Amino acid sequence: MIPITVVDVADAEPYVLEVLRSGVIAQGPMVKRFEDAFAKVAGVEHAVAVNSGTTALVASIEVLDLQPGDEVITSPFTFVATLNAILEAGASVRFADIRTEDFNIDPDAVSAAVGPRTKVLMPVHLYGQMADMTKLMPLATQHGLAVVEDSAQAVGATLDGKPAGSYGLGCFSLYATKNITTAEGGVITTNDAALADRLRVLRNQGMRARYQYEMASHNYRLTDLHAAVGIPQLEKLPQITEARQRNAEALSKGLASLPGLELPAVLPGRTHVWHQYTVRITEDAPMSRDEFSAKLLEKGVGNGVYYPKVAFDYDCYRDNPKITASLADVPVAAKVAQEVLSLPVHPKLTESDVDTIVETIREVLGA
Repeated sequence: MIPITVVDVADAEPYVLEVLRSGVIAQGPMVKRFEDAFAKVAGVEHAVAVNSGTTALVASIEVLDLQPGDEVITSPFTFVATLNAILEAGASVRFADIRTEDFNIDPDAVSAAVGPRTKVLMPVHLYGQMADMTKLMPLATQHGLAVVEDSAQAVGATLDGKPAGSYGLGCFSLYATKNITTAEGGVITTNDAALADRLRVLRNQGMRARYQYEMASHNYRLTDLHAAVGIPQLEKLPQITEARQRNAEALSKGLASLPGLELPAVLPGRTHVWHQYTVRITEDAPMSRDEFSAKLLEKGVGNGVYYPKVAFDYDCYRDNPKITASLADVPVAAKVAQEVLSLPVHPKLTESDVDTIVETIREVLGA
């Protein structure tokens, strides 16, 4: 079986041993070292490490001091953590539809969704390619909206040379399957020194110094052990990204012009870091998406559906008064969710693996 993802943290051993020998295993100097390195990747002054990508989103909303009824506009086509974080932070959610070109939020839909209670715009940079911040940022400025980027899948991605996470508050996930991992963890990036200071206090039970409390807060800290796992990966991020880009290019070349198979595109001005290589199985294909997925698995090619439904289309959200949404409002996202399938693109793929993936797909589709 060629797996959909492979976790490789072997290079972390000397860093982890350094932490264990130091005796400082909670948040300490290794976290600071990781934060400094991450800030350079995101092109910002400040990076605040926390214990998950979801926590990064929650904390970013909390420091914006929203009032009950204030709304966050975001994409309906995302991992449910995006929605959960907004609800946990006490805000209301309004969804704007996506575009098929990049699977990201449509600026025109955002413009139509802005209302009197809208306070935050939260674009999601899905699969490793940034949303159209060139159009989204003027909208945010026009309506006085704070920008919180869900950059969980886009570490190292850029738009016209400007990195993901450098537009407002950037929120990254360091979960096991991400391009950069600490097993569990997250990072918030910003150029706003005041917000960075508040975030550091917020993650530490509201303490600026020991027993000096400034706000009711949480334990959102990252450990030095987790940071030690991430540091060597940040050091080789260019090589990780290049390998993913090379594999994606080979997949696109080998899978071109197959009926019913819509390949992902890299849009002008953007760099794609290929957290996922996501195709669409359209109505022109000889089988459904789920049948196609099952046949690939039978032949040893791992794959995954990210995501099978829009984020709010589950019973646990249907009667939530803080969610303004219906499938009729997001027809593109609802349709795309029935078509998407992600293929292996991770750095551990060999040329032979890529050839096998291409050959298997062409065989399954009868090409």
